[in-house]
Amino acid sequence: MKSYKARGVVLHTVKYGESGMIVFMLTDVLGRQNYMVQGIRSARSKGNKAAMFQPMFVLDFVGLESPKMQMHRMSEVRSGFALSSLPFDVRKSTVALFMAETLYRLIKEVEPHSPLFGFVEESVAALDGLRSDAEVANFHLWFMVRLSAYLGFYPGNEYIPSGYFDIEEGLFAPSMPSHGVALDADNSRLLDRFMSVSLDRLTDITLSRTQRSAFLAALLSYFGYHLDSIHSVRSLDILRDVF
Repeated sequence: MKSYKARGVVLHTVKYGESGMIVFMLTDVLGRQNYMVQGIRSARSKGNKAAMFQPMFVLDFVGLESPKMQMHRMSEVRSGFALSSLPFDVRKSTVALFMAETLYRLIKEVEPHSPLFGFVEESVAALDGLRSDAEVANFHLWFMVRLSAYLGFYPGNEYIPSGYFDIEEGLFAPSMPSHGVALDADNSRLLDRFMSVSLDRLTDITLSRTQRSAFLAALLSYFGYHLDSIHSVRSLDILRDVF
């Protein structure tokens, strides 16, 4: 049996048997991987180990693989870093659930992608550290816009004032393209703002619930053009109820 040290972000879990679970993770050394974890929910297990496997929690662990095993195993699991607010803040945990499911649906590669992993890990720390409700309310939109760069379809040119974002071409255009597959003028302007805003200035973008929902729908259309699996994200309804 071969062992390796890894760091990973929890994307999804599925109950397996009486005390086990299958954990779907984005890892630093092997990209997306699935792990069988046994005894995690047994009466004999020490502490609440299952609590470590919440959406977007970062873990350090030793992975185990063997030709005889269908899935990798885990041992020596511990928290990658302490989270001060995310586990206890309903709004932040809702955002984390959406982020985790989005990554679970979109990322399939079983190959390391260091820039992507670094971005995801840093985003967890950033979400945990946000102080205001306004920052939290905008964070998932910022995350989606920045994530597009790591998935290969970040906008290819600068914003054109009063223009439209052409989804098919991946470019800002001065007028609505003839094929009509584009963000409207308001959402194109918001796309540019989220492309340029820094995390410490998220409160500069003031949105109503209606505007936030409309921009999220526009982003989903943008992502859906490239990756149809985004339409399967079930946590969207929860996210829209909260924000």
